[in-house]
Amino acid sequence: MDQDRSPAGQAMADKLTELLEPVVRGEGLVLVELTYHPEKRGQILRLFVDRPEGGITLDECQTLSRQVSDLLDVEDLIPERYFLEVSSPGLTRRIKTPREYEIFAGRLARLIVNDDQGGSQKLVGTLKGLMGDEVLIQINGKVRAIALARVAKANLEIEF
Repeated sequence: MDQDRSPAGQAMADKLTELLEPVVRGEGLVLVELTYHPEKRGQILRLFVDRPEGGITLDECQTLSRQVSDLLDVEDLIPERYFLEVSSPGLTRRIKTPREYEIFAGRLARLIVNDDQGGSQKLVGTLKGLMGDEVLIQINGKVRAIALARVAKANLEIEF
């Protein structure tokens, strides 16, 4: 089920992000995504966390889950019954926001880029961050600037 996109649902997600992001950062992690939405068994609060250089352990997820749960109990932001899930976004996670191109600079990524003829091309290289509204990616030793608006899809890649 999709995140509650109503104004009230988005306002709750924004409040939760503001409250929980410092806790996540305090553990040396990055809050990649927060979703909050109803399901049949109650509200679901999902936190996807990672570290900029990649990789998070189950123990780290459990520790963060306890900290977040304790804080939410004290702050009492969620009045109804809810379930908390803390996990990694995965090794080949999607890059969704401009901020994430900066966070994951130095990591291998795959971009699907739309071209002027209505087609697309796949680029695989090392992210170098953003410069204005362009994604910087190093391919075979050469840095290319790709307009963010032309990136149809971007994912981190596994480095062997």
